[in-house]
Amino acid sequence: MNVIVSKELTAANVMQLQALSKSTFTETFSSSNSESNLNAYLNNAFNLERLTAELNNIHSKFYFALIDNLPIGYLKLNFAEAQTELQDHTSLEIERIYVLKEFHGAKVGQLLFSKAVEMAKACDLKYIWLGVWEKNTQALKFYTKNGFVQFDQHIFKMGDEDQTDYMMQLIL
Repeated sequence: MNVIVSKELTAANVMQLQALSKSTFTETFSSSNSESNLNAYLNNAFNLERLTAELNNIHSKFYFALIDNLPIGYLKLNFAEAQTELQDHTSLEIERIYVLKEFHGAKVGQLLFSKAVEMAKACDLKYIWLGVWEKNTQALKFYTKNGFVQFDQHIFKMGDEDQTDYMMQLIL
């Protein structure tokens, strides 16, 4: 396999980000959610206006994982006020790590996770936190293997359904 690299995104990457976001989210959650709820979420979370605003937010960072300049996964980090819940200035939120299914097992998620840790340490933050769906066993295993522990839970809206996310943190 060719070398996987990470690259920070700008608003110029919004179309690629939208396509990858919709593909990876659908691959990950379509078998566990109704089509109507999935589509409602995709249309809200990954519309061009919202993604452009997120890319332009100075408190958020996006990174692609690339092979031969083709995006195969991505990472979204939130600092300070951009965090979805805690807005803790001593922490970093990993809001999204998604990888195309055909690249699962190729350490792409680990590369993106390492980027998050690198960013948090460079900013001298105390911890990294995230929310992960209680039924996403693959993600739960990944985060637990990387030292995260559950500290709370919250509700994640998937269309008209309330789902439980475990809130997990990694003390740095």
